[in-house]
Amino acid sequence: MESIMITEKVGNRIRELRNETGLSQEKFALKIGMDRTYFASVELGKRNIALKNIEKIANGLGVTLSELFEGI
Repeated sequence: MESIMITEKVGNRIRELRNETGLSQEKFALKIGMDRTYFASVELGKRNIALKNIEKIANGLGVTLSELFEGI
């Protein structure tokens, strides 16, 4: 149960930061070289995402890893 909660929190935080960029899921996924359906499932909290992909998302958002996890 706890792992589901953290994936949802991370997904929500990623969505929040992506929305601030003004990019759609599709355009953002393309920007970072990630499949859109995979990225969408990350935002929905349905993926236990690998650290390398978390770093790729943070870089695409222009935030540090600590900023990405802020408030989680």
